[in-house]
Amino acid sequence: MPVDPLHSAARPPRSAPSPLSRGQEADAVEVRRSTRRRRTVSAYREGDRTIVLIPARMSDAEERRWVGVMLDKLAAQESRRMLGDTELADRARCLSEQYLDGRARPASVRWVTNQNTRWGSCTPAEGSIRLSHRLQGMPEYVVDYVLLHELAHLLVPGHGPEFWRLLEAYPRTERARGYLEGVVAADRLPHLPAARGE
Repeated sequence: MPVDPLHSAARPPRSAPSPLSRGQEADAVEVRRSTRRRRTVSAYREGDRTIVLIPARMSDAEERRWVGVMLDKLAAQESRRMLGDTELADRARCLSEQYLDGRARPASVRWVTNQNTRWGSCTPAEGSIRLSHRLQGMPEYVVDYVLLHELAHLLVPGHGPEFWRLLEAYPRTERARGYLEGVVAADRLPHLPAARGE
């Protein structure tokens, strides 16, 4: 939608689909522009809606970018707040029902602190799934992707075409993979020493 320079400040709130949240239908996202807001962007949940507050002067491209950033930020806050081992197991059941027709039934799902080179692991013979504690605090869709990945391993052990077909149903697979690749890439960057004052 083109920016209307005469009416951008008075533009009515827009709704757009947000990422799936806790197995529910996509919540609505409402963007509210304000002429009083200069640089800051904020967001909050209001029932089944997410409200994103942005400066009126922002372009549509900036709006889209900031809506994505704020949805990720809210999801990360909710993930930190909500997912203990019990909630993680509940989430696994929901994901299995939603994307794998309930066929993946783990015996246990838990966070572990001894996986520093993998995001998750699965032992199909035992039906156990373990997720790295490093995922805690990441956006919910990323945790869901890793959990779904491990659930798929309960059905298909390797990473062949059949395995990847199972993950095609999850709409944020590519975005989650990109997020995790970015985290890995950032960890590999050289850490420069702090600048010293003269």
